[in-house]
Amino acid sequence: MHFDRKDKDDHSLLNLYEQLLYPRMIEEKMLILLRQGRIGKWFSGIGQEAIAVGSTLAMQSSEYILPMHRNLGVFTTREVPLKKLMAQWQGKLTGFTKGRDRSFHFGTQDHKIIGMISHLGPQMALADGIALADVLAGHAHATLVFTGEGATSEGDFHEALNVAAVWDLPVIFLIENNGYGLSTPVQEQFRCKNLSDKAIGYGIEGIQIDGNNILEVYDTLHEIAEKIRKNPRPVLVECLTFRMRGHEEASGTKYVPAQLFEEWEKKDPVKCYEQYLYDLGILTERIADELKSRIKIEIETEIESAFAEPEPHADPETEAQDMYFPFQQQLIHAEGPSAEIRYLDAITQGLSMAMQKYPNLVLMGQDISEYGGAFKITEGFTKEFGKHRVRNTPICESAIVGAGLGLSINGYKAMVEMQFADFVSCGFNQIVNNLAKTHYRWGEKADVVVRMPTGAGTGAGPFHSQSNEAWFTKTPGLKIVYPAFPYDAKGLLLAAIEDPNPVIYFEHKYLYRSLTGAVPEGYYTLEIGKANVLKHGNDLSLITYGLGVHWALAYLEQHPDLSVTLIDLCSLQPWDKETVASAVRATGKVLILHEDTMSSGFGAEIAAWISENCFEYLDAPVMRCASLDTAIPMNKVLEDSFLAKSRLHQSIEKLRSY
Repeated sequence: MHFDRKDKDDHSLLNLYEQLLYPRMIEEKMLILLRQGRIGKWFSGIGQEAIAVGSTLAMQSSEYILPMHRNLGVFTTREVPLKKLMAQWQGKLTGFTKGRDRSFHFGTQDHKIIGMISHLGPQMALADGIALADVLAGHAHATLVFTGEGATSEGDFHEALNVAAVWDLPVIFLIENNGYGLSTPVQEQFRCKNLSDKAIGYGIEGIQIDGNNILEVYDTLHEIAEKIRKNPRPVLVECLTFRMRGHEEASGTKYVPAQLFEEWEKKDPVKCYEQYLYDLGILTERIADELKSRIKIEIETEIESAFAEPEPHADPETEAQDMYFPFQQQLIHAEGPSAEIRYLDAITQGLSMAMQKYPNLVLMGQDISEYGGAFKITEGFTKEFGKHRVRNTPICESAIVGAGLGLSINGYKAMVEMQFADFVSCGFNQIVNNLAKTHYRWGEKADVVVRMPTGAGTGAGPFHSQSNEAWFTKTPGLKIVYPAFPYDAKGLLLAAIEDPNPVIYFEHKYLYRSLTGAVPEGYYTLEIGKANVLKHGNDLSLITYGLGVHWALAYLEQHPDLSVTLIDLCSLQPWDKETVASAVRATGKVLILHEDTMSSGFGAEIAAWISENCFEYLDAPVMRCASLDTAIPMNKVLEDSFLAKSRLHQSIEKLRSY
């Protein structure tokens, strides 16, 4: 292994050695603790320390790093206290996640480190968002994100590289190519000779380096970071290395040919660099022994201290509260004149006012810039707010939702528009595993609104008409709103954007241009989680939301003899249990109406809650009227038969006659 010190003085070279040695000695201690049964799991980075340490030292302390689970050297080089790291690994209350997540699945704003989730690829999109925030703010910063050779096969890798390339984001995508996934060798994972060549397809620079050479890693990353701070653009760096332990200790290494261990043992990053310093006369046995002795004492002290830290106390109320970033909504009441406008225009007006109020709000979506979006909701926004804040995106829902979270982490607000709610399936993981769980895991907000043009009635068929709110209502950490009127559409959208928690905002496409209503011209917000009682009656309670509200109103207008309490939920998470319970007590009969399919639709949750909490007030079983348990057909005759509206009369009569 050839080392080139360039202009580094002796002190700098010794400091690199200490930074390299420290995580190695921690790793060796962890293996002892495993054999003693004092810890249960460990993902070893032995043999890969030069990458984590060298690249971290190349970054400025104010710049974000997004490491993986084999990058202990990132945390130690950023001087994260070992006691707190050990408390994290042991699931202690004083760990970064308070015992809620393990190993390196956490972030820390104090050290500008954003941890991974187990899905491996999503953190790369977060790096895009973090870098975008720096560019928008005028900060000459670079962002470093790690991935493994196995994760380069994931769609998240390709989406994130493409977005970074198209937007000229200063992101260093660092691949640790250690030869194996868990046990799958590289020849079974991809056909390209070098992973750095994948950069060619995205029109960016790709570099391959020796990941076990601490000086080559540091110098290369330092040079790249300096360049992209001045001239923002992404760079892909492939670091060749080898994993000397199993994927995690329990998996072992029997699947790896013995000669590979012999070959890579000669390239051990710590031993090779140590010998280099001996050869230069910079390191002596006395200096090495003193250093190792001091580090050993520190490790023993910090680890034993962490073992003595308290275990978490299980409190269901605290757990539930911590799913969300603390936020007390301050309602802004509507003032001034109102105008009769369309549902679509109310959304446009709300977005425009939010863009004016929050200069750090960024809109992202397919075709939303000059074109104005598929439904023209953002028409004219580019001229008013600039293309830097109204951003056309490539067709890559996962990367854009992830970029929204990255923007939030780095001080911005994000609104992501799904062209159709159906397409959110391509960004599902980012929503349910990243947006929803970030605050619960390590206390960071996810200030992202995802707009969802949803619903049927336009003959658009199975992939442009789904009502998929139930995909998200069961996911703690998300807030979900679903306005049925222009007034609510504007007020709830502004409330959603104000809220620092992730909000899924459903807007029904059928209502865009078919429904008008009086909407105050000024800025106002409505309470998330509060239902509207549209009618009061005695015969039964009809609970619904979205287009179902208008089906119910039309039906009741045709049947003036019915005395019905009609509730528009407006919000599905949280939802207004108090208003629902009051209606149940008043009428004794309940019908839940929604456009989604019957099986496992959100109405099932409402029905179950009423049965459990209001049973003594019921005069009949809680009934549901929902759409068929099929995909949504395109033909109008078939679509009409599919929709719950076609069974509303039958359902009401059945409930009345019970």
